[in-house]
Amino acid sequence: MKPTSRLWTVQIVLAALFLFAGVMKLLMPAAALEAQAHMPALFLKFIGVCEVLGAIGVIVPWLTGIHRQLTPVAAAGLVVIMIGATVISAAQGPAVGAIVPAVVGLLAAYVVRGRWETASRRTLVSLSPTTLRRAA
Repeated sequence: MKPTSRLWTVQIVLAALFLFAGVMKLLMPAAALEAQAHMPALFLKFIGVCEVLGAIGVIVPWLTGIHRQLTPVAAAGLVVIMIGATVISAAQGPAVGAIVPAVVGLLAAYVVRGRWETASRRTLVSLSPTTLRRAA
């Protein structure tokens, strides 16, 4: 499997996972969210919005070719969310519960690394002196 195929596979899995998790947080009643996670419902709704936006950001910019540099930025935001989820999971219950968010965070980091290299190469090419002279 080519690196591009692996990246797309991971991006699709991440998008589906975060879209599902984010929509569920947004649709669940506040009392149920607070009881389940032992955190304020408003904060969890905010996390849900961030997860939905991250799911969109991991796929859409790279798919459309418009502002491709946003894909690794969105994946980096998801890494931050998963670091928090890993810490909270480890603190609230058995440490084994932190494995899933840690693995998802590592997958998001893989997307950051893979897409950042490609996006920065394209940016450097588009900002080369030759290209800039032609544009002027």
